[in-house]
Amino acid sequence: MRVLGLLSGTSHDGIDVVVVDFAEHDGALRGIVLHEDSVPYAPDLRARLVAALPPAQTTLAEVCELDTLIGQAFADVAASAAASVGGVDAVCTHGQTVYHWVEGDHARGTLQIGQPAWIAEAVGAPVVSDVRIRDITAGGHGAPLVSFLDELLLRGRGEVAAALNLGGIANMTVVADGRVSAYDIGPANALVDAVVVDRGLNDKGYDEDAAIARAGTIDEALLADLLAEPYYALSAPKSTGKEHFHLDYVRAHVAEREISDADLVRTLTELTVRTVAQDVAAAGIRFLAVSGGGCHNPVILDGLRSALPGVDVVLADELGASVDSKEAILFALIGWCTMHGVAAIVPGGTGAMAPRILGTITPGEGPLRMPEPVDAVTSLTLTTAG
Repeated sequence: MRVLGLLSGTSHDGIDVVVVDFAEHDGALRGIVLHEDSVPYAPDLRARLVAALPPAQTTLAEVCELDTLIGQAFADVAASAAASVGGVDAVCTHGQTVYHWVEGDHARGTLQIGQPAWIAEAVGAPVVSDVRIRDITAGGHGAPLVSFLDELLLRGRGEVAAALNLGGIANMTVVADGRVSAYDIGPANALVDAVVVDRGLNDKGYDEDAAIARAGTIDEALLADLLAEPYYALSAPKSTGKEHFHLDYVRAHVAEREISDADLVRTLTELTVRTVAQDVAAAGIRFLAVSGGGCHNPVILDGLRSALPGVDVVLADELGASVDSKEAILFALIGWCTMHGVAAIVPGGTGAMAPRILGTITPGEGPLRMPEPVDAVTSLTLTTAG
């Protein structure tokens, strides 16, 4: 079964897409990545999305319009990707998270927009969507869902191993003695990106090649203040997002300080290094596979390797999932699992009380015909075509 996976992450800069051709035998799943790409949002659409995100106030009219416009953007990307491989059997879309509702140590709800009916109409295949909420109804945080993929890729390593994703938010899956723990650590790129955009430091919207951070120095007093954030002391499982770590969060911390742009970016970058390194060391991790946009930031990656001398810090490509497409591969995998009746939750990864089949299915151009159910996925091997 060919499944197309789509998402836009917490950096909300564009749409990642993959097509994976899955084949299963006795629970062993093999996937060949046939197509992978990342398509930026149109600048005006991204600007509208950013303007509507918390802590900004918005209207239901704006949410409705963004739901349609983002759905149409996803549909265009999906149709092009599907055509490039001669068609797909199913699609799984994460959409764009606009709010993740957490009270204390419990997730209460989550909202992803990007109307899936537009994708179904454009591609003609059934579309799995709204994949996080079922985990929340089962007592989980709805995140990090990537723990399901991580556990399969890290299984059987015989050491304490972890997968780290450095998107807008940093999340980590730890596998030790067959037990899985996963959670959101805190901000990865979210705060730096917010400052770069707000202060017009470049036309990229992020600190390309850490050029800004490398020109600055760490403000230790500000860093200590940032590290005192109560979220870091919460026990896993836990989740967070840009509802908490956003531009106004930075402004509140620097309101009474004089600090240059470069020093601020360097300090916020170091915040990611310190919070991640602290949790990696505390868990006794010996192998760490890193993915996400943050792994292209040499200050972060070199900082982690320096702070964790006893840890083998590698890129996720070594596990068969490319650093920039890993989460899109996750959603292709979730789509395959949902279509085959397989639960795609690791309870230790999200805090859910039990596994659940995820998502809602929008039919394609014809009757919805489900494949024969599969009891479980016991292993996963990923390769890339060509």
